[in-house]
Amino acid sequence: MRPVFLPENTAELWETLDKHPAASLYAGGTDILVKLRSGIVDPPALICIERIKDLKGVRDEGDTVFVGAGNTHRELLADPTVQTCFPVLAQALRVLAAPPIRQMGTIGGNVVNASPAGDTLPPLYVLDAEVEIWSRELSRVVPIRRFISGPGLVLLKTGELVGGLRIKKRFGKWIQHYEKVGLRKAQSCAVASLAAILKTDSKGTVEEAHLAWGSVGPTVVSCSKAEEALKGRSLCAETLEKAMPAVQSAISPVDDIRASASYRRSVAGALLLRLSITGAQ
Repeated sequence: MRPVFLPENTAELWETLDKHPAASLYAGGTDILVKLRSGIVDPPALICIERIKDLKGVRDEGDTVFVGAGNTHRELLADPTVQTCFPVLAQALRVLAAPPIRQMGTIGGNVVNASPAGDTLPPLYVLDAEVEIWSRELSRVVPIRRFISGPGLVLLKTGELVGGLRIKKRFGKWIQHYEKVGLRKAQSCAVASLAAILKTDSKGTVEEAHLAWGSVGPTVVSCSKAEEALKGRSLCAETLEKAMPAVQSAISPVDDIRASASYRRSVAGALLLRLSITGAQ
């Protein structure tokens, strides 16, 4: 039987990792426990980090907000700073899995899991979030776009963990929107998803655009050409249609049990076009 350790603080965590460097870390366990049961992973030991208070909480630091990796999705949904500053993230959290998963799962786990269908990832990409990585010796900060290199592949070394996320606030008039399409109306894994934040002037002209799609490539897909195509134009169906060729070129969906590649392409385009409705609200 593999041992399970429950450190109360980071000092205890580093001591445990020194003794068990090959152990797997987890908080809510919504991902790793499934993999353990199915035999996908077989670590020699487990370290549950849910009791470490340094990994919890949301701190408003002026121009930047620190989001602890150990916050559950439900806790973040209830946090006023997240709701006010990052509605695109709150929208994604609201449709993430089912209530029991939101109660147990953490945003740090969602990031480290690095699934192309992870609901929090497209919002974190468009918000240019940075991942704060902790080790016994030091901490370092890596843009989330560099932290994730493929499905389940992240920039973590032995003895490191994700301590939290740093997200800069955006000032001015920003439209923030997240939407996904699944195989059912609730508790669904995304067939395709889109996160968008767009800065507009008083006339509704797009000054800045950030777009990111989930479930249409090995990682979250951004498209700078589509973002440029929106700048200087009103957020209407005609403008969005002109950006469509760039989007179709950027994404690389695959066929799997949930959807075909062609269907994912269609949905990714439809989600972009639906931004005209968002802009009119």
